[in-house]
Amino acid sequence: MTVIAVIPARYGSTRFPGKPLHEIAGVPMVERVRRLAAAAPSIDKVIVATDDQRIVDAVQTHGGEAVMTPISCRNGTERAYEAVKSFATDQDVIVNLQGDAPLTPPWVIDAAAAAMSEDTNLQLATPATALTEDAYAKLASAKAAGEVGGTTVVFDRQMNALYFSKAIIPFRREDAGVPIHKHIGLYAYRFSALKRLVALEPSPLELTESLEQLRALENGIPIRIVLTDYRGRTPWSVDSPRDAEIAADIVAREGEIV
Repeated sequence: MTVIAVIPARYGSTRFPGKPLHEIAGVPMVERVRRLAAAAPSIDKVIVATDDQRIVDAVQTHGGEAVMTPISCRNGTERAYEAVKSFATDQDVIVNLQGDAPLTPPWVIDAAAAAMSEDTNLQLATPATALTEDAYAKLASAKAAGEVGGTTVVFDRQMNALYFSKAIIPFRREDAGVPIHKHIGLYAYRFSALKRLVALEPSPLELTESLEQLRALENGIPIRIVLTDYRGRTPWSVDSPRDAEIAADIVAREGEIV
């Protein structure tokens, strides 16, 4: 069994063309994510999956591995599958990382990867973190203002996901001391499960919430939730040049992760 981290990196973006190559504190964003993945102890191999030769060249310049994938890939999951389908075995673990989350600590990446390595029966794992009351209040305020960012998850006593939502779940009718868990958007797939997922059509709840992981739940593929935390680091994703500036400010304030 090999654990392979794949970083989908599409050059074209309506809001931020060339985003993977945008430098954050002097380092291209895709290279930052690659270094974080390589620092996770459970990861055996890191591949950047892209549709543009410029990204391939940039990754190789920094000593990384990149492969070209079809421009027709509709999302990162399909791109990750295309990157490994020629050599992955059914028991291999494919860790699909967001190429626009350059501040994800290696231990968060490792949490999902290690869970899959330790239990070969798992088909899919993804991390989540319990929100403090302050973080919950900020998320609730943002949702009330109409923001859609931030996904929460509820799970059973065996740590298998029951549902993911862009609403805050569970709804707190009264304070019962139940923490709210925010989903961290990276996934570790058994290759056999990844192969099955990309062959399935988008599901009704997936389309309603615009959350691709719901396709797995709607088709009976269990998702193991792995609890972790950022250990005081500030998480951040980049959707605009301004987001990249904020990420650089966080690096300057908190230091490099690796």
